[in-house]
Amino acid sequence: MATYLKKGKVAKAIQQDDEKISQIVSSTIKRIEVGGDRAIRELSLKFDHWNPNSFRLSNDQIYEIVSSIPQQTAKDIEFAQNNIRRFAEEQRKSMQDIEVEIMPNVILGHKNIPVNSVGCYIPGGRYPMVASAHMSVLTAKVAGVKRVIACTPPINGQIPAATVYAMHKAGADEIYILGGIQAMAGMAIGTETIEAVDMIVGPGNAFVAEAKRQLFGRVGIDLFAGPTETLVIADETSDPEMIATDLLGQGEHGPTSPGALITTSRKVAEQTLEEIKRQLEILPTADVAKASWEDYGQIILVENEQEALVEADKLAFEHVEVLTKNPDFFLENMTNYGCLFLGPETNVAYGDKVIGTNHTLPTKRAARYTGGLWVGKFLKTVTYQKITSKEQSAFIGEYAARLCQLENFSGHAEQALLRVRKYGNKGK
Repeated sequence: MATYLKKGKVAKAIQQDDEKISQIVSSTIKRIEVGGDRAIRELSLKFDHWNPNSFRLSNDQIYEIVSSIPQQTAKDIEFAQNNIRRFAEEQRKSMQDIEVEIMPNVILGHKNIPVNSVGCYIPGGRYPMVASAHMSVLTAKVAGVKRVIACTPPINGQIPAATVYAMHKAGADEIYILGGIQAMAGMAIGTETIEAVDMIVGPGNAFVAEAKRQLFGRVGIDLFAGPTETLVIADETSDPEMIATDLLGQGEHGPTSPGALITTSRKVAEQTLEEIKRQLEILPTADVAKASWEDYGQIILVENEQEALVEADKLAFEHVEVLTKNPDFFLENMTNYGCLFLGPETNVAYGDKVIGTNHTLPTKRAARYTGGLWVGKFLKTVTYQKITSKEQSAFIGEYAARLCQLENFSGHAEQALLRVRKYGNKGK
């Protein structure tokens, strides 16, 4: 039976926090709906102290920024984008259009059509997430999206050069220096100077995530994403220093980022707690990581791999590192996760930044029903049908009419019966 050696914040407290954020986001979106560009500018000035002549960067501004990037930074971004592009291209190849003749002269098919326009959010602030440009803009372009716009906030009143460089190299058609709720609502609703998009994607803080949730419906979204979650599954062979490093490394995302350890070894659990305590004394981002661990950290002691699997699937966390002697057991059997990191040689940071898988992943147990961002999220799989024989139309019409009448849909039935009369033997 699973035993909790440490528990995180209770669900009621988390719900209260979410309700406060929801109210703020709702009123802000309404303000932008009414005020357009004026509201966007007021919010940008209030929250980011940013009031440029234009939020959209000109080609000259982009060229100047691109020219200023250090050579090593450019090479590093190119390395990451090459990996992400290659994996995304292979994913795209796996999605095939189909057409099948299910019976003589009756043809059904589906096509994978890219969304026409997408808005990508690239977080900034304390952590300018350059990698999010690759994950969203580049992936959308590989999918075939015609217009991809991208927003990122200023940092301390400055344009984040490396992020803009990554956006440009990923293929962004328009780049805006704009953050938070105002960026998400501006892209989704549109203003006098921002043409609305069909879909918004990308990670962000709790306000950005809630904005996506409230805007869903008028635009599509990639997924509902909350604070970063990291689960480590360990056994007696696992390294407590590595476990602590990987949990705290993700905990620095924010003070509400859950981290969890599921282990079959009490000794490893206890040593990990000591390691966490030690590392928090020296970690530069300990102010954030400590808060996330103290309020949202969990340690679950289990008897064996099977019980670890059960508890891991219950959590359905975004990132799952498997540091056991047999990580493939979880690859073969685990069903609820955003992305798996198998074995000590890999880690969440690789996936976040460079290895090629996408880092926009489901949180808050959404992994029970969806995966993360990938080329398929930017594609609409739409169906079509055609019948190339009058006789076959009449034949199917007889079945359709009876089934429509079974459901009391007389108008539906008449659509079928009209073809029966026109194309059947009686109509000849």
